[in-house]
Amino acid sequence: MSDRREFIKDTSRNLAGVVFCACGFSGTGAHAAHDSKATKPPPFMFNGKRVKTIDTHSHCYFQESLDLMGKEAASVLPPVKGVPEHFLTTAEVLATRLRSMDAMGIDMEVLSVNPFWYRKERDVAAEIVRINNEKLAELSASNPKRLAAFASLSLQFPDLAVQQLEHAIKKQGLRGAAIGGSVVGEDFSDPKFHPVWAKAEELGAVLFIHPQSTPELAKRFKGNGWLSNTIGNPLDTTIALQHLIFEGTLDRFPKLKVLAAHGGGYLGSYAPRSDHSCFVSPANCNADIVLKKKPTEYLNQIYFDALVFTPEALRHLVAQVGASQVMLGTDHPIPWEDQPVQHVLNTPSLTNAQRAAILGGNAAKLLGITL
Repeated sequence: MSDRREFIKDTSRNLAGVVFCACGFSGTGAHAAHDSKATKPPPFMFNGKRVKTIDTHSHCYFQESLDLMGKEAASVLPPVKGVPEHFLTTAEVLATRLRSMDAMGIDMEVLSVNPFWYRKERDVAAEIVRINNEKLAELSASNPKRLAAFASLSLQFPDLAVQQLEHAIKKQGLRGAAIGGSVVGEDFSDPKFHPVWAKAEELGAVLFIHPQSTPELAKRFKGNGWLSNTIGNPLDTTIALQHLIFEGTLDRFPKLKVLAAHGGGYLGSYAPRSDHSCFVSPANCNADIVLKKKPTEYLNQIYFDALVFTPEALRHLVAQVGASQVMLGTDHPIPWEDQPVQHVLNTPSLTNAQRAAILGGNAAKLLGITL
């Protein structure tokens, strides 16, 4: 792949050999791609133009990279609706995926693989990432009006992650990178990760933070309600963002583009408490770290998906971070949100301009997508 143009040419010739798994399948509600009753919602018009909808939070897996996990592969796919028991060929999956997107009123999905390789040794992690990124790039190039993607990174090896990110952006046409909420408990504010953030800032690459629960609390998460995900995932994102703020990482990299899944976890819901913490307990704060802004003000430079379920939750998120920082996210193919467009349209506090921005305008601007 000498350059982006040659890559697209090669892709068009070899697409039939691509395997695309866990993307597009028969499920429930708007995710039921084969449901003959499913109809595409009417388009949203703003200023006389149709608004293109962009889902920034959409997943897939590839059998080849899962195979490299050995016995651990079985624990990668969550036991939920939306993860097929077998993998389909590209043509079959793409057709099904597009029908499912149509049923939800989604014009474009930005695909990502939720990291599962952070504990692997360097060579294995590098190969998993190579496979993921090549296939994500091939899929994006095969249908650029409907699909884009975030790269995978071997973040446990920051020097390698820097190389992977640069290749993904410059050579493969990917829009940024999907990362976890930490690297096996190591927070992103650790200086060892600074070269990765510096490269992302230099490239203008978006970093999509997708949580992986909070394993330190695994014992308390046991019981009914899938609490490892219901509570653990939003908490993982909340901790990741708070460290980026309080440790001064966002001051060090002020142009870093961070997109947080699931509405950024709990941070938006109780953000003002952060502004009082170091005043109430200076002993629990580092006097050597002097932030340039109030902690809550950093939320206005972070981006968030709208996967918060209710009009009131979306109203509050927008009030806290600004409508310019929010964009669609479905978690597709896992059926958390089967009416993402209506979720935005049915939030009465939003203006039509804000609805248009959240549905697609913000993501297009952030990711450099031509509408």
